[in-house]
Amino acid sequence: MNPTTMTYTVTDHVAHVRFTRPEAANSVTPAFARDLRDVMLAVESDDEVRAVSVTAEGKVFCAGGDLKAFAAAGSDVGALASDMLVDFHGAIYKMNRIPKPVVAGVRGSAGGAGLSLTSAFDLVVASSSAKFTMAYTRAGVTPDGTSSYFLARHIGLRRMLDLTLTNRVLDAAEAEAWGLVNRVVDDAEVDTATADLAAQLARGPWAMGMAKRVVYQGFESPLEQAGEMESETIIRAMGTHDAQEGIAAFAEKRKPEFRWK
Repeated sequence: MNPTTMTYTVTDHVAHVRFTRPEAANSVTPAFARDLRDVMLAVESDDEVRAVSVTAEGKVFCAGGDLKAFAAAGSDVGALASDMLVDFHGAIYKMNRIPKPVVAGVRGSAGGAGLSLTSAFDLVVASSSAKFTMAYTRAGVTPDGTSSYFLARHIGLRRMLDLTLTNRVLDAAEAEAWGLVNRVVDDAEVDTATADLAAQLARGPWAMGMAKRVVYQGFESPLEQAGEMESETIIRAMGTHDAQEGIAAFAEKRKPEFRWK
């Protein structure tokens, strides 16, 4: 894997992904989409990775699709978008299914596909100056990046329609109040706060990743199916070293030593 639009490193069980095209506002291009998909495949296959931190260089987290490239494609723009979305959506599908928490740190703005991507992360830390906007209909197109799935669930259908049809801009405080982001920190603290949160999750038990799956799947399931899935998963978790260690540590009033197994 040799990504050209982002970097990928692993330290202390945390995969650190960083978008590295600030001069292009870290826009979504075919190369970006392929790199993101490759990175998520690497996260899935690396047993050393337990959590992921995603940040970006520059003043813009991700400005969305590269409209200059779309304009240059002329009548072939549909084919360009089609090829790109195979990888972009594939990366998001993979990220959601991997039983490893993904934390994003959004500094500056996230627009269009950048906002869609933000809504797909498990947890989001935003800078106090962050701005969020859909921007799709302003350019005469419709939403992508799975925003119709994730963003609508996070903030509600009526608010989703408001963002989509009016292109209003949310500031960080509004985004937190609406449920789009989990917490807001000073601009200078975004990268550290994101990495620290991912590290905290990586120090947790094997159940951390399975809990992610339970929440997502349970949200989409009928009551009885959700309950059965919870029963099956917690029983499976009870048989792990980490659960037995966690229970023993609680009883003995000491700090547990998890091994992610």
